[in-house]
Amino acid sequence: MKTAPATQAAPQRAYWLKTLHQWHWISSALCLIGMLLFAFTGITLNHAADIPATPVVQQRTAELPEALRAAIALKDDEPDSAPLPPALQAWLGEALGVGLPASDAEWSPEEIYLSLPRPGGDAWLRIDRESGAVAYERTDRGWISYLNDLHKGRHTGPVWKGFLDVFSVACLVFSITGLLILKFHAANRPSTWPMVGAGLVIPLLLAILFIH
Repeated sequence: MKTAPATQAAPQRAYWLKTLHQWHWISSALCLIGMLLFAFTGITLNHAADIPATPVVQQRTAELPEALRAAIALKDDEPDSAPLPPALQAWLGEALGVGLPASDAEWSPEEIYLSLPRPGGDAWLRIDRESGAVAYERTDRGWISYLNDLHKGRHTGPVWKGFLDVFSVACLVFSITGLLILKFHAANRPSTWPMVGAGLVIPLLLAILFIH
């Protein structure tokens, strides 16, 4: 015959177990594709030197019209870095067929240089202030490099970085609820805590013994 405390504990245990299972499957659904991507790119990052990549370089040139040269004329109180004037930015985007961000460019007496880092590659734009000559170069290192940079959040912008924060929270919820579910079932599964302990001890030992 069950005691009163045990009888009262059973519905409470069932409630918490049901709640944990609900949070566990919701968080797993939200982070499933992201976890597959990050697991795959974990392998590609670990073997980056073994994966061949042939960068593809594109180069484009243009020449500023006279009407826009006044916008880049040298001024006495000019800052070392500032965004491109809107009219110049719009013309460059159309002439070169590229989208240019409103980020700061480096202004020197000889040229204007705009760095355009991007996931999986790089790009830059240079304007000769005397002649008005424009040079643009873009390097694409392939989709593996692109996915690796997504993994690291490298040159991905604030929206992707915000997604990484949300994804990380979903992974934490998934892991913590999984741990609590294991706790509920551990009494009937003796290997639960040895397996969890192995998941902690193995990487800890590897780090201590082989990483210097």
